[in-house]
Amino acid sequence: MKVLFIGDIVGNTGRKALRETLPQLKTKYNPHIIIANGENAAAGRGITAKIAREFFELGVHGLTMGNHTWDNKEIFDFIDDEPRMVRPANYPPGTPGLGYTVIRGNGKELALVNLMGRTFLPAIEDPFRMADDIIVVLSKKHKCILVDFHAEATSEKIAMGWHLDGRASLVVGTHTHVQSNDDIILPQGTAYMTDAGMVGSREGILGMERTAVLRKFTTQLPVRFQVDEGKWQFHGCVVDIDESTGRARKIEKIRLLEDEWIMN
Repeated sequence: MKVLFIGDIVGNTGRKALRETLPQLKTKYNPHIIIANGENAAAGRGITAKIAREFFELGVHGLTMGNHTWDNKEIFDFIDDEPRMVRPANYPPGTPGLGYTVIRGNGKELALVNLMGRTFLPAIEDPFRMADDIIVVLSKKHKCILVDFHAEATSEKIAMGWHLDGRASLVVGTHTHVQSNDDIILPQGTAYMTDAGMVGSREGILGMERTAVLRKFTTQLPVRFQVDEGKWQFHGCVVDIDESTGRARKIEKIRLLEDEWIMN
């Protein structure tokens, strides 16, 4: 099974990049299932039902979220009715939406888990214990399991990779918007990458208009961040999974730049 994972899609610029690149990415890699992080898709904060539908119509099979899950209040109107979207599973019991689900595409099945870290992020349930509990449930029926670990600290992400080595097919980090160069197959067969990166403006700062971000850093005054509309960058990874064992055979990072990319 081939799985294409797409990093945090940020605002209109990120959605434009997805529209322009996904058809050729599908041709080149022929993924069975496509997963994307959509927590920044609506003006950089949250997601709407319209945007989620757009992603599904483009060929995305499943969406993960993160700490901006609830920033666009419209999500409360549809998250309970959308089985293809997951929010961090370690939110407290009773939180709307699903923390894990099973995604189906092109005759394949992939268990999809979303977790959020606790270092430098709001207080939340222990993601490591939650991962253990979820994997026990999913592994009874599913060998291929993808975990999007939405976390700030590199060390916490690496720890989760090792924690789930041999129990998940792919552990990929999101949230920092900067693609890491540590894609690897761990000893027990789990593909790992600290951060998939982002899909959005490369002329801003983490996808946001840079003047406001610079003003925040240089003055410490409150500012309003807006999505940058400059040329885009596209980050993600593609993983080849042995369906009989759930182990990853190969992981390849993807990095594309507007006006510079040529799909071979």
